[in-house]
Amino acid sequence: MPLVHIDNLSRSFDETRALDGASLTIERGEIVALMGANGAGKSTLVKILSGVLSADSGTVTLKGNAFAPRSPAEAAGAGVVTVHQSTDLVGAPGLTVADALLLNRFADRRQPFFVSRRSIRRQAQAMLDEVGFELPLDRDFGDIPAADRQLVAIARALANRAELLILDEPTASLSTEESRRLFEILLRLRQNGLAILYISHRTADLQAISDRALVMRGGSVVGAFARPIDFAQAVETMIGRKLQSARPDARGPEGTPIFEMRQARLLPDSQPFDLSVHEGEVVAITGVLGAGKSRLLSAIFGMIPLPAGTMVLDGKQYRPRNAADAIAGGVAMAGEDRYRSSLMPPSWPGNSLAATISLPHLAKWFPHGFLVGDREKREAENAIERLRIKAPGPLSSIWALSGGNQQKVVLARWEAEPSRRLLLLDEPFQGVDVGARHDIIQAIRSRTDRATLIATSDAEEAIEVADRIIVIDGHGIADAAGAAASVFEDLSA
Repeated sequence: MPLVHIDNLSRSFDETRALDGASLTIERGEIVALMGANGAGKSTLVKILSGVLSADSGTVTLKGNAFAPRSPAEAAGAGVVTVHQSTDLVGAPGLTVADALLLNRFADRRQPFFVSRRSIRRQAQAMLDEVGFELPLDRDFGDIPAADRQLVAIARALANRAELLILDEPTASLSTEESRRLFEILLRLRQNGLAILYISHRTADLQAISDRALVMRGGSVVGAFARPIDFAQAVETMIGRKLQSARPDARGPEGTPIFEMRQARLLPDSQPFDLSVHEGEVVAITGVLGAGKSRLLSAIFGMIPLPAGTMVLDGKQYRPRNAADAIAGGVAMAGEDRYRSSLMPPSWPGNSLAATISLPHLAKWFPHGFLVGDREKREAENAIERLRIKAPGPLSSIWALSGGNQQKVVLARWEAEPSRRLLLLDEPFQGVDVGARHDIIQAIRSRTDRATLIATSDAEEAIEVADRIIVIDGHGIADAAGAAASVFEDLSA
């Protein structure tokens, strides 16, 4: 008897059919990769298993019994625990990391009413020791990086003694070493009988850890692949067409650079470096987590000061005091965590696709607060067509879109103003499927009137999108060929 059996599951949202007769089984002690383009039905399937949504038809059985949880807490109580891609609900600013790790226990009425800080810290440390993670227990959860927030979510889920663990893009913000450590933990848990449903767009992750792969398209499971998994065929099954490289022949740097950094230091004691990006060029900055990729982009965008060195934009000295200065100077940026940096909260009125695009351009598009024709709607309609955004229309909520389509909207925000001379993209393919990534890369490379600087920890993404790849290590650019090759080899491992 399989641990989980899903038979002919369907779910619709108005006229959109998110699940269309999906069927699959998951056995104890196996890791099943669930692949599919954004909008294929993966998220809806996971939400039904997690108790967030109910199915319109079809059945789910867990250990031979009917399973239809009405809430995530009820699903977790039955042994099905989900770690989602976004970590916004894992903790909140003001809580320590130890508090965030123990939130589930605080809600348990069987726990003591009064608890000491020492007890909280001791329990949190025991939880981390069990899963092999190292986290700063006393730091504010709101101040830790995305990678550490993801580790908090995973550690808390593993502490629930789940029988089925659902992981949605768990390594999206993790370094190579952290990913390997997580894989070791998951393989150990699998040997103990835990079933794992693993959702990721990174084929290297799936190849390293999965026993078999299931492919979803159009709300149904359309392919099953046993180990050794032919991922080329699986990806083609996923997108329904032959996969062709989105990257044409690389363009070499020509003419005067659009942007330069001269003898720049990201930290007071880090090595100085020079960097240049030319018109029409896409340059990828890659390196392990903590090497300085995000800090580099933040300094260029005026979010943190540059301790030393100069920056030049279109031949003029460039020294932004804040993000507003950077935008006024012709620089745009899409941050690593789009949920925190680029999207308005679901409860706010300006969370539509059109409003998301227009947000940084309001002063220009709507001078003195007066609407100028249908500019906002027109730009959104153009973006939907140009970037192949899957959305009912320009007024659709950004939160109703899949992760890949949300990222397309974030890119469309800066595509709407052609005056941008330098585009900064921090982990732009995080949580984006192969099909959407193909569309985004084509959009990035189609613009020859600007320079684009991309920070990515994924070597495969860097190779696919960039004309040049620069390795950053220890907050400085690795200028020795041997050092760069060493770091890049570690990223590709």
